[in-house]
Amino acid sequence: MSTSPWPLRSRRGRLRKAGVALAGAAALVAVAAFAPAASADSPSADVTTSENVVHLANLPKEGPFASYGAFNSDLAFTGDYAIDGNYNGFMIYDISNPESPQVVSQVLCQGGQGDVSVSGDLLYFSVDYPRAGQDCGAPASDPSDANAFEGVRVFDISDKSAPEYVAAVPTDCGSHTHTLVPGEGDKDYVYVSSYSPSEDYPNCQPPHDKISVIEIDKDDPASAAVVSEPVLFPDGGNEDQDGLLLPTTGCHDITVLPHKDIAAGACMGDGVIMDISDPVQPKVTERVTDENFAFYHSATFSNTAKTVIFTDELGGGGAATCNEEVGPSRGADAVYSLKGKKNPELVFESYFKLPRHQGDTENCVAHNGSLIPVPGKDYFVQSWYQGGVSIIDFNDPENPREIGYFDRGPLSDEELRIGGSWSAYYYNGHVYSSDIQRGFDVLKLEDPRLKKAEKVTYDQFNPQTQPRYRPGA
Repeated sequence: MSTSPWPLRSRRGRLRKAGVALAGAAALVAVAAFAPAASADSPSADVTTSENVVHLANLPKEGPFASYGAFNSDLAFTGDYAIDGNYNGFMIYDISNPESPQVVSQVLCQGGQGDVSVSGDLLYFSVDYPRAGQDCGAPASDPSDANAFEGVRVFDISDKSAPEYVAAVPTDCGSHTHTLVPGEGDKDYVYVSSYSPSEDYPNCQPPHDKISVIEIDKDDPASAAVVSEPVLFPDGGNEDQDGLLLPTTGCHDITVLPHKDIAAGACMGDGVIMDISDPVQPKVTERVTDENFAFYHSATFSNTAKTVIFTDELGGGGAATCNEEVGPSRGADAVYSLKGKKNPELVFESYFKLPRHQGDTENCVAHNGSLIPVPGKDYFVQSWYQGGVSIIDFNDPENPREIGYFDRGPLSDEELRIGGSWSAYYYNGHVYSSDIQRGFDVLKLEDPRLKKAEKVTYDQFNPQTQPRYRPGA
């Protein structure tokens, strides 16, 4: 669902910030949770928005999540709650009053990345920085350590004020991102995306052209385990293209459309479509590459699945690429049509690049977003790190355009510091943004073109598990 600004495993040490020590919260026991009396701040003075976007609230990071290296990452939603991943763990916010979100709990459980998804009373959490053990207090380790833990943690969040850690599932190369795939009955499947193998890493051996599939029995989450490791690129991925950030070794992120049994994989040097009718053995049915793409980062389907947007994270999220020098076709979205009923073919339509040029001290590139659920129309809200949040009309796939925005000034005028909106998603009438450094933002869209989206409500929302929507449902 997201990437670190430095995706290479050998560079992980740069982002290790200790935060507050938490001793011995081992798997299968309760995790220490902090519930500070935090309240939302008024919108800050350096915010600019288009006339159709209102900045309602900002909830700053605090406590063990306030340090520069404790990056806020991805978001998931359940009922009146938003869960915000962080390199040090996760936070649960009460968003029943979007103008005044409140911290319900903070769970300190370090491991980097912090990709999150929610399924009923369970929370799945990605760990992509090696730890010396599975408990939340385990110190940092190294990928050369065969006994180090990386993978997916499972939490029981039935009590939002006191989540419990119930399982840990190791996966090869850790879990940079993961995607929830609902199964039959009480089963969930989680697709784990990871990459950057090395001969020196015993649990992350090349070529690693695969993903891991975890099966979770929701009645017995402690039994969660890897049940398959499907190879998506049996003949190897895109490795030789000039300008790649990294060659294809697995996927960065996967978005599924369960009601159509298809998925779109953003797989570093490759964009793919998959048949997931057998969720344990997904199969690639279509594959594209793009000479302008450095790193296929994420994907989003239109509601009809006639269009798919792939994002290119040029620079790995740590560079200033939203400028005239880089241009409109790199670090951008690529819009494709899906044509054909059986094994549909990807047909390129256009690029979309943030039209508001950003400064040299602002990391900015295409990042995480979701559909704005206007029935019969195609609108997209997307984060661009320090480029802010963009509202995009892609009803004409050949001519996508920005129709609204939210933007802050740079963290620094002297040097590039990592920050900005990691994820921006539309949920039950509002846009919620996870800002790497500045916390949790709430936006209201006041645009007649988007009004019908307010009639579409969800009980639960994982953006990479796309629901089908219609008014009032």
